[in-house]
Amino acid sequence: MTPIDLRPNILVWDVPTRLFHWLLAASFAGAFATAESEQWQRLHVLFGYTAGGLIAFRLLWGLVGTRYARFSSFPLRPRAVLRYLRSLRSGSPERHAGHNPAGSWAILAMLALVAATVLSGWGVIAKAGPQWLQHAHEALADITVAWVAVHVTAVILSSLLHRENLVRSMLTGFKRGSPRQLRAEAAGWVVAALLAGAVAALWTGWNPLRLEGLQAGSAGVAAELGRDADD
Repeated sequence: MTPIDLRPNILVWDVPTRLFHWLLAASFAGAFATAESEQWQRLHVLFGYTAGGLIAFRLLWGLVGTRYARFSSFPLRPRAVLRYLRSLRSGSPERHAGHNPAGSWAILAMLALVAATVLSGWGVIAKAGPQWLQHAHEALADITVAWVAVHVTAVILSSLLHRENLVRSMLTGFKRGSPRQLRAEAAGWVVAALLAGAVAALWTGWNPLRLEGLQAGSAGVAAELGRDADD
């Protein structure tokens, strides 16, 4: 008979971290879905820039955010990863209030892949790189999709092994843990700033911003925005 886990639910993932997670998922999915359509190129660019802004936010939040959002809380030592993987094989997986060692590396890899995809896409639009950059951008997007599939599979398996719904925890912010692991919620202004940034990205993307202006490079984008503002 499986023992009942009587530990209380504690707030682990703050609102900015949860918003970042789901907004990034939506942005990348939108960019990937619109990548092959000339008709939706403006949306593709919008989703890409939004993903880039979200990555920038997460890097900052990883330095100054709440306890489990900070990169300093990630157990990244190789010995910790090996110990965690061995615990999975034994059927008694280690419990971590925040990211586990394997998950920590997976998150960093995801951030790096999305950032590289966004930067290469910007290089293609701004014509700021070699001709093979288009192929690199597409390859990075495909690798990121594959990594997302690995991530989703790992979340499902971890949920089964830990007997805890990890998807729900990223929606509610709560996981099982001890009271000493509690920490304060993020300041309200951080949540407001993140939401305002997402709204600003959408507003900018739906403005009369023509694709040919983007393809002309950064200077062309600035000039286009200036003309729209004068109008």
